[in-house]
Amino acid sequence: MDTILYERRGAVAHITLNRPDKYNSFNREMALAMQGVLDECKADESIRAIYLTGAGKAFSAGQDLGEIVADDGPELTTILTEHYNPIVTRLRAIEKPIVAAVNGVAAGAGANIALACDIVVAAESASFIQAFSKIGLIPDSGGTYTLPRLIGYQKAAALMMLGDKVPAVEAERIGMIYNFFPDEEFEEKSWAIAENLSQMPTVGLGLTKRALNYALDNDLERQLAIEDQLQSTAGQTEDYAEGVQAFLEKRKPVFKGQ
Repeated sequence: MDTILYERRGAVAHITLNRPDKYNSFNREMALAMQGVLDECKADESIRAIYLTGAGKAFSAGQDLGEIVADDGPELTTILTEHYNPIVTRLRAIEKPIVAAVNGVAAGAGANIALACDIVVAAESASFIQAFSKIGLIPDSGGTYTLPRLIGYQKAAALMMLGDKVPAVEAERIGMIYNFFPDEEFEEKSWAIAENLSQMPTVGLGLTKRALNYALDNDLERQLAIEDQLQSTAGQTEDYAEGVQAFLEKRKPVFKGQ
């Protein structure tokens, strides 16, 4: 069974974490497959948005601990430098919008991979947990970087140290995720977000993502300079010209992602 399912649906890449019997926990095969699929999504110009979800009841339970304790299991440093860190850096570097559709529990690295995406939505029954403290580890996969920036230091520190489970409703309330939907509507509504993004000005969205990446570390003066630079680039795109013309003609724009 393929650990990662990947298919094109129009201009959207649909990626499914596919170890449902293991709650989509990551092993080396799955992590490397994920990296390969993300590289393909980046290279394919016809893909204008990415939708990431999990098979079965979970989004991802994080690391497959059975792999670690196996006689030939990888070291923790190998898991980070060769498995998770390359996934997270790819998610942030791909200049296309990525929707994490969290269909069930997202724990440990699974939670932090979801939070590294651009827009995170969840089924109402889903939950998030920084499970690392339960086994004496620290949050990885960018969690110590991403989570405090989403919800603040105090809340992030408590969730990481106490390992509290955060239901989707609470995750939305504290700003951890964009939105949640009733379970019976989740697939339809989460997919609609990705489909909508795939019809928007892709270059402009990618430049927005680049600006947000810079903003995580820049001061205001540097960020204003970045905005100036990226806005000039966006202003040279075909989609910008189409957007302005459509506005003047009072019609809906037809963006081509160029």
